[in-house]
Amino acid sequence: MALPFEADALNPVISRETIDFHHGKHLAAYVNNLNALLPGSGFEEATLIEIVCKATGGILNNAGQILNHELYFGQFSEKPAKTEPAGKLAEAIERDFDSFTAFKEAFQKAGATLFGSGWVWLSADKEGKLVITQETNAANPVQKGLKPLLTFDVWEHAYYLDYQNRRPDHLSALWQIIDWDVIEKRYL
Repeated sequence: MALPFEADALNPVISRETIDFHHGKHLAAYVNNLNALLPGSGFEEATLIEIVCKATGGILNNAGQILNHELYFGQFSEKPAKTEPAGKLAEAIERDFDSFTAFKEAFQKAGATLFGSGWVWLSADKEGKLVITQETNAANPVQKGLKPLLTFDVWEHAYYLDYQNRRPDHLSALWQIIDWDVIEKRYL
């Protein structure tokens, strides 16, 4: 998966060094691992979502990490056009969390309090209701029948080079680079 931006474009929120390790080494390893596991698995022609919803073990773990990282890296922009969601997504956030500020606080708290490694997600259910979930390891909300919209990676490799053990600071900084147009398209 190619990045939708230059490796140094998100600096200082995410440094080039972190992008090089996170995308260039961690994500690349998941892709290589999955490609090695697929032959003879029955999942050779499946989409990532199909694999994540049906597989187990190493195939699930690697496919889940690829899907999660595609959504993660695909939501960032060096200069987002908007600093907050608009339209139907903004209305849904107001409806389900009372305000954008309350949503951000709840989302950051979920990310900061997830024990160990994983992801915090904003997703929509089949009726369009928004929910925040904590998913450990390679799990993804699609496994629960949800539509993933926004995610923050809380594996240490996503932030440790830039923020050391200050996960909350990392989570707070990510709002600066969210491309709300991408998140709104995912919602619609």
